[in-house]
Amino acid sequence: MKAASSSRARTANCWRKAACTRACGSTRAAASSARAARRRKRLPRKLRPADFAGDAPDVARALIGAVLLVDGVGGRIVETEAYDREDPASHSYSGPTPRNRVMFGPPGRAYVYRSYGIHWCLNFVCREEGHGAGVLIRALEPLEGMDVMCERRGLHEPRLLCSGPGRVGQALAIVHDFNGHRLDQAPFEVRAADRDYEVVVGPRIGISKAADVPWRFGMAGSRFVSRPF
Repeated sequence: MKAASSSRARTANCWRKAACTRACGSTRAAASSARAARRRKRLPRKLRPADFAGDAPDVARALIGAVLLVDGVGGRIVETEAYDREDPASHSYSGPTPRNRVMFGPPGRAYVYRSYGIHWCLNFVCREEGHGAGVLIRALEPLEGMDVMCERRGLHEPRLLCSGPGRVGQALAIVHDFNGHRLDQAPFEVRAADRDYEVVVGPRIGISKAADVPWRFGMAGSRFVSRPF
């Protein structure tokens, strides 16, 4: 009798341990799911086409601190430049052409062009359809997919991964197939800044016309900008 009683006690104890393990596992899974849900809830909202419908300088300034991902790879926007139809430095200045037609399309699209026949540069189309304005993404602070960006760029210095429009294009694997693509649809993900950042302003870089127009915007104090302000 004593042996049978001891066996039943051990069996009951095993069942209690198994139940506890299942309960603990369920609790951990629930806690993990709750943490993931809180992280998702904390994410700033995704930008919509209407967020790009303003004047290019206003959009360029507002984008400082926003997060740009392409196929999950990217970072925080720390430097932009604005271009407008009335701007002699803009691709749209002379009117629509096969190359720049996307700039005259709806806002919230990607305008992609090749610079100096080498680098693909990424711009966000602004203003109403038919106007011809955009914002050049000049630099990012890398946040997601660092290993992927390092491999694409062939270096391991975070500060240099996305410090310039050509580097941004290479790090994010921007190609001409993205030209005209909506920024609120995959592979793009653009989220609003998580807080207000101090913005510095200066003249644009690498242009010969309207070079004194202060339409270059950057995150104050960021070491990831392409050049000091």
